[in-house]
Amino acid sequence: MIPFSPPHITDDVISEVVDALESGWITTGPKVKLLENKLANFIGVNNVLCVNSWTSGTIMVLRWLGLKDGDEVILPAYTYSATALAVIHAGGTPVMVDVDDNFNIDVDKVEKAITPRTKAIMPVDFAGLPCDYDGLNKIVHKSATRKMFEPTSAVQEKLGRILLISDAAHSLGATYKDEKTGNHSDITVFSLHAVKNVTTAEGGAIVINMPTPFDNDALYTELRMMTLNCQTKDAFNKSKAGGWRYDIVGLGMKINMADVNAAIGLAQMKEYDELLIRREAIFQKYADGFKNHNCFKVPSMQDESRKSSCHIFPIRIKNISEEDRDKIIDEITEMKIAVNVHFIPLPMLSYFKNLGYQIGDYPKSFDNYAAEISLPIYPQLKDNEIEYIIDSVIKSYEKVTERFVIK
Repeated sequence: MIPFSPPHITDDVISEVVDALESGWITTGPKVKLLENKLANFIGVNNVLCVNSWTSGTIMVLRWLGLKDGDEVILPAYTYSATALAVIHAGGTPVMVDVDDNFNIDVDKVEKAITPRTKAIMPVDFAGLPCDYDGLNKIVHKSATRKMFEPTSAVQEKLGRILLISDAAHSLGATYKDEKTGNHSDITVFSLHAVKNVTTAEGGAIVINMPTPFDNDALYTELRMMTLNCQTKDAFNKSKAGGWRYDIVGLGMKINMADVNAAIGLAQMKEYDELLIRREAIFQKYADGFKNHNCFKVPSMQDESRKSSCHIFPIRIKNISEEDRDKIIDEITEMKIAVNVHFIPLPMLSYFKNLGYQIGDYPKSFDNYAAEISLPIYPQLKDNEIEYIIDSVIKSYEKVTERFVIK
């Protein structure tokens, strides 16, 4: 069996984790701070805060923003459930809009969805390809949009406009206009989950990039306290001689990352430039293997302004039904290859259907979903396995459709 996305665990990763275990300090401490600094240097920013998951980090940021009942956050209908669930957990209402042919949020539809209740826009860098951040920033800074904005919290009043918060779960290492993702939104949240390009088993990383008059160093300190129940001292500092006294200064959460988790990511970040090169090579091998077959639609790795982190390879099959797509997946699985689908659009999931969202309102999201198959892409994948996957996808298509693939 060729697995879909196994973690990249090397001797260096194991050594870094053992070092954390043997240090006597396994919860939030020096390795978390080292990982934050490593990520900040890699991205080219000053403030990165590590947390225990993308989801909890995003909930915390939206709570800090001060969402109230009725406040809206615009996001794509084509994303993983956590994007919308974080908004609901923070007290807001997800406003879903459709996506473009490249899977990313449709900027024109974003602008049409804005109301006085809109407090944030949360685009998703699908598969690692950055969104149109110039277009999104233009919207939130536009005079007419600012005039429509009605703040419901002190943070919103201070910002004076809609917050742009990027769901960059897939895009660590991607670039937009020659800068790494994390530089183009007020807040960016990366995922460090087990299947991501860089993992801490479970984890997330928040890039703090707020404009003046916000002090991002101070905001890092504030949000770090929020990850620890708004406790004024973390466990590492409390453990020092005479450091037992602390205070609770607000309603926080318990979502800090542990050193034992950070150790995994720290080792992976040391070789991430090389791992990205391998991912790009695999992506290109897939693209070359499918591009001359007219029944497949190959995803884009880069264009004049963007370059993907190559997190997944979302191939689409032209003129196919959802049912036949599923049969093709079954055939590929029979050939001992694990594939996936990214994603089932939110309005197709029971929870969101029961809230009144309807997939008929998001036709491009459904079309993308019904035709998409995500192929394995990770550094350990061998060239002969890639060739076998390409051949298996083609044969599965031919078997289900009884149509010969024409070059």
